[in-house]
Amino acid sequence: MSFHVVYTDHGFPESDVERSIIEAAGGTLEVIQARTEDDIIEQAASADGLLVQWAPITRKVLESLPNCKIVVRLGIGVDNVDVSAASDHGVRVCNVPDYCIDEVADHAMALALALARQLIPVDRRVRNGNWAIIPPAPLPSFSSMTFGLAGFGRIARGVARRARAFGFRVSGYDPFANEVDFKNRGVERVSLEDLLIGSDILSLHCPLTDETRHMIDESVLFKMKSNAIVINTARGGLIDLKALAAALKTGQISSAGLDVFETEPLGADHPICKCDSAILTSHISWFSNSSIPELQRKAAEEIVRGLLGDPLVSPLN
Repeated sequence: MSFHVVYTDHGFPESDVERSIIEAAGGTLEVIQARTEDDIIEQAASADGLLVQWAPITRKVLESLPNCKIVVRLGIGVDNVDVSAASDHGVRVCNVPDYCIDEVADHAMALALALARQLIPVDRRVRNGNWAIIPPAPLPSFSSMTFGLAGFGRIARGVARRARAFGFRVSGYDPFANEVDFKNRGVERVSLEDLLIGSDILSLHCPLTDETRHMIDESVLFKMKSNAIVINTARGGLIDLKALAAALKTGQISSAGLDVFETEPLGADHPICKCDSAILTSHISWFSNSSIPELQRKAAEEIVRGLLGDPLVSPLN
């Protein structure tokens, strides 16, 4: 059976991994690097399946690709794919939910530890010639702090394991996880309200939905502890970033470590860039030398399964 896969866009050095897998299964791969609806419609009209990184796969796109049977997003989130529209058109949507788990958990933990131990301001102080053996702000021991997890999927569970190893009390909220998921990992299950109010470190691991968009806003920040640290390696839209910047500037909360932003790239003139108590990284938490080939391989294998009629590993509809 022959089939045609179109790679709408990607930012990898090459696509040899995907091509070899698809061609070995009897298919062809065309890379078009399109980033708009019209470009995709014009260049991918003959596609039986789409490999997608950032391109918008909207209802308009899906209506214009009559042969398309499957869309595979190279990543965990599917914010750029209209899954409902795909279902309406009989198109399967898949992601790659089980790659970069350790990388993102490590990055979230690194941000949390650096902020909790005040490494950035102390480093800055030493470089300015100010040697003092007392940190600039109160510094509780990890064993007296609560590490809160909003969401309790694969990555959050990895963070929980790391946080417990450092001696934190760990609590979590996830309406879709069951009690056993928490209990088996030594994590106290709490309500969202208690999580937000009680966490010394709050790490976000939620999908971006209508319900979770700006879940951290001005009203929530007002309720949080003044020493609270916010970590986000999930989706930028979970946080009202201007409200967070204001809260950091006024000392409403202590600090923040952010790897994702509602608009990327983040503009240098954004108020959050002027917050000395924030660590900002450029959506790199997913990355390691092994995560890229793993992502490419798993996405290609999934689209081949879909087009050959084999059972899918990560269907979303």
